[in-house]
Amino acid sequence: MDQLLGDNQEFINQITEIVMNGGVNVLLALLILIIGYMVAGAVKRTVIRISQQNPRIDDTLANFFASIARYAILLVVFIAVLNRFGVETTSLVAAIGAAAFAVGLALQGTLSNVASGVMLVFFRPYSLGDFVEVAGVSGTVKDINLFTTELATPDNKTIIVPNGQAWGDVITNYTVKPTRRVDFTFSISYDDDIDKAMDVVRAHFDADDRVHKEPEFFIGVKAHGESSIDLTARAWADTSDYWGVYFDAMKGVKEAFDKNDIEIPYPHAVEISKDA
Repeated sequence: MDQLLGDNQEFINQITEIVMNGGVNVLLALLILIIGYMVAGAVKRTVIRISQQNPRIDDTLANFFASIARYAILLVVFIAVLNRFGVETTSLVAAIGAAAFAVGLALQGTLSNVASGVMLVFFRPYSLGDFVEVAGVSGTVKDINLFTTELATPDNKTIIVPNGQAWGDVITNYTVKPTRRVDFTFSISYDDDIDKAMDVVRAHFDADDRVHKEPEFFIGVKAHGESSIDLTARAWADTSDYWGVYFDAMKGVKEAFDKNDIEIPYPHAVEISKDA
């Protein structure tokens, strides 16, 4: 009887020791994960802050370097957690290397996004805050990370573009240059004086201080339309003034045409009736 109680007590002690050790390991692993996650976030914020203080590093590179630093710390945390449970990380690295090849074949698209993200950051066809058109969509660049580019549309929608599609498609950057040319087409009647109409248009743009004197404003006859003479006008302005110049000209030229009795033709429908 005493032998049986002794064996049971020894078994209970072994179970208790295993549970205690396992519980301690679980608690330590959770503690490592929590602290590691907090440190990764703090390092990311620190990298961004230090990068922003360097005038040679723009916000795009700052976010990219911060993301790399965060993922690197999280990888170290993951290995530390495995060590806590007694996993041999040397053999694990070898196993991961062997599995990485197979995973790489299955995740070619994802790896392509990572490679494209690196290309986007180092060649910088666009930066944070630029208004761009990529992969057939337009918006202001809000974030560039290893996998995606985040755009915000003028009507406040968020568009996520995989970096592979962004890098592999045509990229149009509307704000990277300090100046832009604003193009217009104004139509007048065949009965109107062309030179007078051109002078009226020129006077509007000469009065707009946002329009640059160099390159010089241009206006000329673009086409003889079916019911109108089409004038083309080209004005240069700061990129930030592009839409202001455009909208004000569309309104101001129409009002100037009205004051000078210049007709803006529009399609007319002719109804022909036949008596029975």
